[in-house]
Amino acid sequence: MLIATNGRGQAVQDPSEPAMGTMLADLDQGDHLILERQDESREGNWYVQVWFRDEDTYQLEYRDGVPTEHYQTQTESQEKVLHALLDWAADKPAWREGFTWTSIGHWFAPGPDDEDEDDSTA
Repeated sequence: MLIATNGRGQAVQDPSEPAMGTMLADLDQGDHLILERQDESREGNWYVQVWFRDEDTYQLEYRDGVPTEHYQTQTESQEKVLHALLDWAADKPAWREGFTWTSIGHWFAPGPDDEDEDDSTA
């Protein structure tokens, strides 16, 4: 099942193409939209999200299951973002095309302070 949620908490289950288009078009600067795939047969978090940034720029991100598989890109084209969201929702493999993606998975990797401290000596 797909769930689209915006920054104001509006959630739509299995959103239609017009619903996703409206949710995207209604974003205010600084607002976001998350499209999440909830599937019990897949472990982890599977989502694509878009932030409407200052200067009319869209920041598009996606995560493929685990934090280290998290990528980001930016565009000024609302149309390209909508097509990416729709193609991702339809599970079309070419949805990432037309963007230059940067891996940001290292932002979500545990740091040395997050690791278990059982290695201390007595």
